[in-house]
Amino acid sequence: MREASVGHQCVECVKDGARSVRQARTVVGGRIAATPLVTSVLIGLNVLAYLAEVVRPEILDRFSMLSARLVGPDGGFYLYQSGYPSDFHAEGVVAGQWERLLTGGFLHLPPTEGTFGLLHIVMNMLSLWQLGRVVEPMLGRIRYVALYLLATLGGSVFELLLTEVNVESVGASGAIFGLGAAYYVLARRVGADMRSVNRFMVFLLLWLLLSAGLTSWQGHLGGLLTGAAVTFAYAYAPRGPRQALIQAVACAGVLVLLAAAAFAKVSELTGGGVAQ
Repeated sequence: MREASVGHQCVECVKDGARSVRQARTVVGGRIAATPLVTSVLIGLNVLAYLAEVVRPEILDRFSMLSARLVGPDGGFYLYQSGYPSDFHAEGVVAGQWERLLTGGFLHLPPTEGTFGLLHIVMNMLSLWQLGRVVEPMLGRIRYVALYLLATLGGSVFELLLTEVNVESVGASGAIFGLGAAYYVLARRVGADMRSVNRFMVFLLLWLLLSAGLTSWQGHLGGLLTGAAVTFAYAYAPRGPRQALIQAVACAGVLVLLAAAAFAKVSELTGGGVAQ
């Protein structure tokens, strides 16, 4: 027996009662997440990847976001062109290394390289924590993971489309810009006081513009637009039994659009064929 507000109930009665209680959902229909578990896991994955690349720097060359480059017989890197000599070989997405579209979003600049060095991962992880602990509870964990991965992919695809070949890029900022867009869309959806939200978005857009000479503005823009599109589908899908299905179809549509754009760009770079 289990103690109740009035008398006692048997175990089976308690279980039946729990099944009949409607579970609370987020504004987009996700399960309530009391703690930002996924955000913590993502930060952990980024830190582990960073430690791995510090120990083995060749990880950066193999898994950073890279559209195309040539590796010569001397091991040096050369500007990519579709008709290259037989003793050269291609690297990057153009060579069929599609995983770079995601793995580049979990790598960061080594401690002593680039403009930011160690600050690169520190700033990104602080931003991920600040945004993730707000956005994740509002979406639920499954939708949050989908948003994060699609924003990462969107940032990489925009880099593929708009960045010159032979340029490597790393960092979680594409996904973070996607979370920033999600924060804005969700705040409007729930009718929050937009003054502080608008100030945040102004800062985010200013950073996108002012940092263009130091960071990958293409990745930032791609993550921002992808995050906004996915979250808009989450927030404004009609409530009801088909809400989750509509949201899933929207995510699949974004994925197909990004994949089609990536395949078209690779086909252009390879002169009409897609490398395997």
